Amino acid sequence: MKTAITLCQVPEAASGPFVLRTHLPEAFATAAALGFDAVELFLPGPDFVSVDEVKSLAEKHDLSIAAIGTGAGWLRHGLSITDPSAEKRGAALEFILSMIHFGGQLGAPAILGSMQGKKVDDESMDHFLSGLHACSQAAAAHVVPFVYEPLNRYETNLFNRLSDAALFIETNDLKNVLLLADLFHMSIEESDIAAALSDAGRHIGHVHFADSNRQAMGFGHTNAAAVISALREIGYPGYLSAEILPLPDPETAARQTISIIRELSAS
Repeated sequence: MKTAITLCQVPEAASGPFVLRTHLPEAFATAAALGFDAVELFLPGPDFVSVDEVKSLAEKHDLSIAAIGTGAGWLRHGLSITDPSAEKRGAALEFILSMIHFGGQLGAPAILGSMQGKKVDDESMDHFLSGLHACSQAAAAHVVPFVYEPLNRYETNLFNRLSDAALFIETNDLKNVLLLADLFHMSIEESDIAAALSDAGRHIGHVHFADSNRQAMGFGHTNAAAVISALREIGYPGYLSAEILPLPDPETAARQTISIIRELSAS
């Protein structure tokens, strides 16, 4: 499994679970110096930086782009694909598709997290499914998957558990949609995180490697060894991405993440 660290450029996410927040050149250099394989980008939008500049920074520091977040659409504009307003749903989808195109040029999948919104009426699930289909098709055109993240009950009432989201994907034939297993959200919703990972199996396309308190793994009470064992059993080939609070400070959080992944990988 490969390592990644979150790199945030969205001012509205100042209190969010993102480790590196400095300007892009410095953040890329820091990620490389700390020993990560890739960065996960959380950007204000697709026009914040050119694809060529990101490619140049990635090549300079021998880093891959693990994934592209879309949450700025919610944080900055209050957009979601389940909004009762057709106009706002359209704007949300347009934003997500633009991020899919941005990430696709980098060979990276886009993530649907907070922009999924919530179920507010009988039509919400239809809007959600329609949005997923459109995003799946757009990602497929770039030969990358689209990644959907179940969130905890305090953030959405759509899907909170991996098994329910996996069943929805299968039932609706969403072949190019994979799941993001965020261990922080799972610590709230799953009775057994390792078992949930094993059951979701082939549907898992990305992992947010966070402890139960959303700090670096090892600073809470999640059984990291069981998580790694489950991911090995299902043959997960992707990233363990540190989407975590930068506590007690960004460097300590980053070094703790790398340290525990290396420790568990060697055992």
